[in-house]
Amino acid sequence: MLRTMRQSTASGIRTPARLLPLLYLGTAHISLLLACLLAGLWPYAVAGFFYHSWMVALVHLVTIGWITFSILGAIYIVGPLALRMEMAPRRMDGLAYALGVLGLAGMIGHFWIEEYGGMAWSAGMVVIGVSFMTARIAGGVGRASVQPSVKLHILLSCVNFWIAASMGLLIAVDKAAPFLPGYLLANVFAHAHLAALGWATLMVMGVGYRLLPMILPAKMPLGRSTYASAVVFEIGVLGLFASLLVQSRWAIAFAIVIVAGLALFASHVIWMLRHPAPTPAGMPRPDFAVLHAAGAGASLLAAAAIGLLILTAAPSTRILQAAAAYGMLGLVGFLAQMVVAMETRLLPMAAWLWSYANSGDEVPPPSPHLMRDRVLQSIVFAGWTVGVPALAGGLFLESGGLVAVGAWSLFAAVAVGTLDSGFVVGSALRDSRRLTTTT
Repeated sequence: MLRTMRQSTASGIRTPARLLPLLYLGTAHISLLLACLLAGLWPYAVAGFFYHSWMVALVHLVTIGWITFSILGAIYIVGPLALRMEMAPRRMDGLAYALGVLGLAGMIGHFWIEEYGGMAWSAGMVVIGVSFMTARIAGGVGRASVQPSVKLHILLSCVNFWIAASMGLLIAVDKAAPFLPGYLLANVFAHAHLAALGWATLMVMGVGYRLLPMILPAKMPLGRSTYASAVVFEIGVLGLFASLLVQSRWAIAFAIVIVAGLALFASHVIWMLRHPAPTPAGMPRPDFAVLHAAGAGASLLAAAAIGLLILTAAPSTRILQAAAAYGMLGLVGFLAQMVVAMETRLLPMAAWLWSYANSGDEVPPPSPHLMRDRVLQSIVFAGWTVGVPALAGGLFLESGGLVAVGAWSLFAAVAVGTLDSGFVVGSALRDSRRLTTTT
């Protein structure tokens, strides 16, 4: 991996930007910490029926604050390093970040006080800011010298975000001045699934084709079969979105198509595991990035099984409870923890590149595998391992006690993970200051 990173800088690939990705990632950590803190302080507001303003605020702290902002921050690093894509910050990028942060803060605050007019304009700020960034991503990856199948995954995920964001904005305006036809919860479920699956999950799949071989390490899957996961998954996602909107029984069929798309991607991951690349010297074991990815995969399997059960079973109180657990496993257990897995490896790689650039690309820093504190990483993984099933169980059983255990476990894990990431970034900044004073 070190050789690949040195080759990237030597071949003219720009060293990843520092300020904007750190701003996005820092905001993401604060968002998830706040979500866990609020759930821990008011667990009985989380347990029980899930569609109320406080719960919606917590969900958006996870979906926009943690998942979306982490994706936007990571793309500044993944773009130059893994996607062969220019992602140099522009002046408008900073404005897009400011709009996104101010809009998110306004959304959460107005959800909390149940003031839907302010929530609608706040949502509009988020849509503008993130839509600008996804347009940047779509344009950049379209010009990048990366496999067309990877481009397809990422481009479709950006298109799905635009549709999901537009739907979310309509729902926000509808809360203040009702005008949308159909059943409110059907509109909300359609929006949520398009955002979580079409935007975040498809982006994870597309980037995963390039990043997972670097993380495992393994050979990279090639060939036309890598198109299939994007095409099949997208058909399922758009079909599920439309069928949920109109409350059609076709939702079951499209959900099965989505599972088939995920299975195609999983088959490529299994192919990677069966075709390992030489392990870099000094890589510690166990590899916590891989462990978090495995935990995220287990949550995805559980969420898929529960989701199919919900669609096929008759409505009941138990099905509503299962829906809450399904949403938590999909958003927190899978997507949020997959972000942890990628950041565990990405941030040290970025810090390594920043330090290397500070030396004029002459003095390679110590291995990025040594930048993470193993004790802190163990605490983070233990917190996620305890927190995810506790939260899922608490939501299904409507147990405030279990919700509190899960929320505080995740709060501790995110806090310790933030501290560990701070040490990684701090090491790169210290190297920068030391080189500045010695030259």
